[in-house]
Amino acid sequence: MATKDVPRKIRIALDAMGGDHAPEQIIRGAIAAAEDNELEVVLVGQENVIREELRRCGSPNSNICIVNADQVVAMDERPVAAIKEKTDSSISVGINLLHEGRVESFVSAGNTGAVMIAACLTVGRMRDLDRPALGAVFPFPRGPILCLDLGANPDCKPSSLVQFAQMGSIYMQRIFSIDSPRVGLLSTGHEDTKGNQLVLETFGLLKETDINFIGNVEGGDIASGRADVIVTDGFTGNVLLKLGEGLGEMLLESLKHAIDQDEKLKEAAAVLWPTFHDVIGTLDYRAYGGALMFGVNG
Repeated sequence: MATKDVPRKIRIALDAMGGDHAPEQIIRGAIAAAEDNELEVVLVGQENVIREELRRCGSPNSNICIVNADQVVAMDERPVAAIKEKTDSSISVGINLLHEGRVESFVSAGNTGAVMIAACLTVGRMRDLDRPALGAVFPFPRGPILCLDLGANPDCKPSSLVQFAQMGSIYMQRIFSIDSPRVGLLSTGHEDTKGNQLVLETFGLLKETDINFIGNVEGGDIASGRADVIVTDGFTGNVLLKLGEGLGEMLLESLKHAIDQDEKLKEAAAVLWPTFHDVIGTLDYRAYGGALMFGVNG
């Protein structure tokens, strides 16, 4: 009798050395992810350090394996120099695993610029694309919103923003089944004449595309559901992202402080805690802080 084919597990390479709290928190995350038996996590980094941390966590999980990389790219290193000089870094080795087809994806909480440079140099950009972009989906109550670029390209050309819009529109169509995603260009006002030179030139180019471009959107429109895709340059996008993180923390702290100061609010909070928990989850950027790199061949 023929044996039934066993489906291959999805292999995800994870930079064990990247991030402010590596390797401990990275490895703890890997252990949690590897509980999914359809997934295999490939920890990339200094093998002796990883094995010691796995031992400390008491993880015998067979869904975790290690690929050694002796070097580490620090968060404050210049990306281009770091990737060229540290060819055996956890970022470079992880990207190479992706390029060779040994993993389906690479994840890093480390130096974002270094990840982008390594990806462009190793797996390459998609054909006819000027620059890749970082994009993140935020689960607002009125529906998911994709924002890009969030930091990969501080300085952009209008043509690059048009490509970001096209990639974002395709992503929201394919992943969230939105037939005609509404694409908005982040500006200082809704009027066609508002914005800096980059926005004004991009506006004209976007009007000539076949995407569902709805015009300029302001910062206040992001959470309102006016658009499905918000496009901006990486400098503005990164400031927007960090502002959102700070506001979320401020709102949570204010809520906790108000409850602690009022006994009646404490009683009400005890009853409404499940609802509070759900709201807090949508405000906590740590729950969805990852960004996708759009435009690379992997």
